[in-house]
Amino acid sequence: MLSVFTLDAQTKRALRPSDVYRLQEPSGPKVSPDGKWVLFTLQSVDSAKDKNKSDLWMISWDGKEQVQLTFDGSGASQARWSPDGRFISFVATRGEDKSGQVYLLDRRGGEGKKLTDIKGSIEDLDWSPNSKSLLLSIKDPDFSDSASTKIRKPYVINRYHFKQDTEGYLDSAQTHLYLFGLDNKKLDTLTRGIYNERNATFSPDGNQIAFESNRSDLPDRNENTDIFVMENRPGAPAKQLTTWKGEDSDPLWSPDGKSIAYLQSSSDEPFTMYGQKMAAVVPSAGGEKQLMTDKADRPVRDLHWSVNGKNLVMLMEDDRQVKVISVETAGKKVTILSEGERSFYALEDHPLRNAWITVMSTPDRPAELAVLENGKLQQITHVQDSFLAPLVLPKVRGFRSTSKDGTLVSGILYTPADAVEGKRLPLILFIHGGPVGQDEFDFDFTRLMYAAAGYAVAGVNYRGSSGRGVDYIRSIYADWGNREVMDIIGAADHLIQTGVADENRMGIAGWSYGGISTNYTIATDSRFKAAVSGAGSSLQLSLYGSDQYVTQYEKELGAPWQKPEKWIAVSYPFFKADRIKTPTLFMASESDFNVPVAGAEQMYQALKSLGVPTELVIYPKQYHGITVPSYLKDRYQRHIQWFDKYLR
Repeated sequence: MLSVFTLDAQTKRALRPSDVYRLQEPSGPKVSPDGKWVLFTLQSVDSAKDKNKSDLWMISWDGKEQVQLTFDGSGASQARWSPDGRFISFVATRGEDKSGQVYLLDRRGGEGKKLTDIKGSIEDLDWSPNSKSLLLSIKDPDFSDSASTKIRKPYVINRYHFKQDTEGYLDSAQTHLYLFGLDNKKLDTLTRGIYNERNATFSPDGNQIAFESNRSDLPDRNENTDIFVMENRPGAPAKQLTTWKGEDSDPLWSPDGKSIAYLQSSSDEPFTMYGQKMAAVVPSAGGEKQLMTDKADRPVRDLHWSVNGKNLVMLMEDDRQVKVISVETAGKKVTILSEGERSFYALEDHPLRNAWITVMSTPDRPAELAVLENGKLQQITHVQDSFLAPLVLPKVRGFRSTSKDGTLVSGILYTPADAVEGKRLPLILFIHGGPVGQDEFDFDFTRLMYAAAGYAVAGVNYRGSSGRGVDYIRSIYADWGNREVMDIIGAADHLIQTGVADENRMGIAGWSYGGISTNYTIATDSRFKAAVSGAGSSLQLSLYGSDQYVTQYEKELGAPWQKPEKWIAVSYPFFKADRIKTPTLFMASESDFNVPVAGAEQMYQALKSLGVPTELVIYPKQYHGITVPSYLKDRYQRHIQWFDKYLR
């Protein structure tokens, strides 16, 4: 980890695109069985190789001692303590490995030793309570490549859902459960068949396994996962515990093994995008479920049992915040353990007492590990001190605007550190993707970057965003580009009326649904003088069969041949492209199956034909999320250059 140092205020500078190379990110904290140490992964950038790297570290619970455990940057992931505290397991690809393998590190010191030689992809692992075996979730190996040549065999496809971002074209490979013995290195098959099993975990006594699986008749056509339990032995039958037609996921055994907590989607539709996760509990032997957080009407995640098994502790999104809450399983009483203008990305429990380790971020500090105990939140890592030392950051504050139909919308405003009160600034509305997600009070590198370049930057939690309840999310169902645009324009009007924004120098940008919303907005309102649309689309009809959302489309919009008028209606930025006057930079990732590159290409071609200033940038071999550091830097630079050209 980097050392702590300070700089005189006069030597500090603004954030710039090249700072992407300096940013580090801690993740995946796990507390040792004795409660004294926290294991975590630290990701950083290898600028020479232009790629991300990660290594394992551990830090004492009080933050006073820290030790780096691995040094090769090979992408260590899924790090876990053995229950007896002797070993640390992790998955990495090293040397001659063709896929990730489990490595075992003696916590007393020494190099990690390779434990497995598995053909397939290890997607998850869990230690048996006696530390003698590992429960592995392994995806079937890809045998379609020829061993004798470098020419790949043809994709042969017969599935309904046949493509997925980062995974590519989908064949019949499935993910199943296996038991790996540490002593005999034997791999026993626990599940077989045409279904996938994920998020598997041992019961406290090690005799049973809980997991999630979609075992409906046509699993490709829905997201109906349920919770199952089976004995810890090959050939054991699986007992289904839940019957909700939506998603039941992430099972978690209670300390006494009598109950299983899990997450249930609020929607029971074949696709569950327009909903949120609720905490639920079901007896592990079978019986009636109880919803724990349905009255809160807010999405929750990262479930954990309290040590005495009487409470569930979790993260909850709530109007730009992420809170840590505790719910009594007996009376469903909710207690807020931590709240404020901060965000939590992870939560892990202390094994011996009611205390928690989190990954936390604030608007002025990137992610750090922090301990939550006895109502106090204490940062224990200082990963970001050297990153922040030379910087003077923009100012950040929340705001609320009212749309023309009276809807109250929450947003976050970023302004340059040297902004003069009362002096209007050029404005960039940077719209989040999803659409189900929220802009929250965390270290938003992108918006801070543009504010550091001299702009007022606004995030807008338009209708469709999470953190405001299910009705707020579902209000855009089958009606894209209407209420979202109304809310975006309402936020712009508010910032003009309050003296923040110069109405003659406004731009808009976004990625994914943020790019789609950008297209909708510039086709609706010609006031915007510049736009950057990333990983967006407009001719939605052309995406049927080209992206990964066929189940959503057929349920939400209907098949194109049944309701062509609906498809044309949500494609209005393309069919009304001649109304767009905004100079627009389009960006896309070459290998994106989430929002394919065609979405950007079509709009670029339309504006080019119409004589509207436009450019197209495509990032080679990238999926929906760009990961190559130099491409991230390039994207920031091009945004700033485009807006400087038209808004200065």
